Amino acid sequence: MSDRRPLPEWTALELAAAVHRREVSPSEILEACLAAADERDGALGALVWRDDEVARAEAREMTERVAREPAEQLPPFLGVPMPVKDLTEVAGWPVTYGSWAAPRGPSGESELVVDALRRAGFLLTGRTNTPELGPITAAENVRYGITRNPWDLRRTPGGSSGGAAAAVAGGIFPVAHGNDGGGSIRIPASCCGLVGLKVSRGRVPARVTSWEGGSVEGVVTRDVADTAAVLDWISGPDRACWYNAPAPERPFLSELGAPQAPLRVGLVETVPLGLTLDPACWDAVDGAARTLEAIGHPVVPVPLELPDEALTAFLDVVNSGLADYEDLDWDRTEPHVRANRAAAQAVDSLAYVRSVHRLQRYTRELVARFGDDFDVLLTPTMTIEPPEAGAVLAAAHEAAGGPALPVLQMAAYTGIFNVTGLPAISLPLHQAPSGLPIGVQLVGGPWEEALLVRLASSLESVAPWRERCPAFTR
Repeated sequence: MSDRRPLPEWTALELAAAVHRREVSPSEILEACLAAADERDGALGALVWRDDEVARAEAREMTERVAREPAEQLPPFLGVPMPVKDLTEVAGWPVTYGSWAAPRGPSGESELVVDALRRAGFLLTGRTNTPELGPITAAENVRYGITRNPWDLRRTPGGSSGGAAAAVAGGIFPVAHGNDGGGSIRIPASCCGLVGLKVSRGRVPARVTSWEGGSVEGVVTRDVADTAAVLDWISGPDRACWYNAPAPERPFLSELGAPQAPLRVGLVETVPLGLTLDPACWDAVDGAARTLEAIGHPVVPVPLELPDEALTAFLDVVNSGLADYEDLDWDRTEPHVRANRAAAQAVDSLAYVRSVHRLQRYTRELVARFGDDFDVLLTPTMTIEPPEAGAVLAAAHEAAGGPALPVLQMAAYTGIFNVTGLPAISLPLHQAPSGLPIGVQLVGGPWEEALLVRLASSLESVAPWRERCPAFTR
């Protein structure tokens, strides 16, 4: 093997291809990832649970399988290690939801995305940090502490999939599982210089639909190809699910480099909720707009607002998601979580339904603009650069009972598209004078992940980001 990069810094597809060519074994890849975790995670705090011996046993079985089976019969990602976020159940693993209040003992069943990742051949190993029960935008909690950004250890990697993003950007794993209910994949991707796709409502099957289907499963990756290839394996349809996105016309991976007719790109220049936009975030979206125009996509300014009544309704839905967590010792949860639960309990069933209806009406108004005012939206991913590590959790506790300012600043552009169920992707197209990566967000119409993959891959080809990496990994 001539590539001198450490194995954990390869992409998932690169590692998978090397396994299929028998140039490297699953056991060798796993040992490289575990060594990187031993070396780097003390500074990052990305991982909260490991069972290295079980992972090693699974890696040995995969290595033996590679030796005896033809390459074409192997799963596409056989032997590629991937950690799982500590909000998602894996049969036989403990899950704590980042909380001292969590039940003890292993989970009895896996979430459907976990089963899909295993069918794809991934070697699932380790759990990544998350805020307690997931509602804030930084991987910070009382039980495990603060996860730090590999680009600047004084900053947060975002959240709620912040441990996942730190593990990938920090060179511990090639790819990591995450989920996104208000920006929880896209925000960490922006903070850590990664690619983060939030899929459409109903695209990836789940046992139950959380947050009215606005919370979805996915991954954080280093490039668009990995994101597309994983989506091919975790997407539905699923006959037993209440929501199902239409099946794609062809594999998402085949959209890379595919021709794309000119699109009308709606550049969102307004900042929701009366917030202000950091100069670096504006520079990022302005640079992306100029790049899109240079490759043939006209850009026009468009307004985008999230009315106060829609925000209030969304918070009702988010707080109701606490019903997903059973058998918790609620007295041991953090102040902001207890306040959110009290707020949820104060909303009666009729008021909750009215909130859902408000969000459905808002969705209808926004979706109607696709194909009329524009074909795709371009926004900043966040309104601010990554905050200091620990600041978001402190603000959430101080504002218990209401949304904390840094949470709003980080999620103002992302949560809108969980409400509407539209696909959205954050791309690391910019680097601030501070040295921190800054993401921009592209949003497609209903079920248009294929369009986003085509557009994102074309941007990656003319404005590549893979050569940029945190000094922490060198």
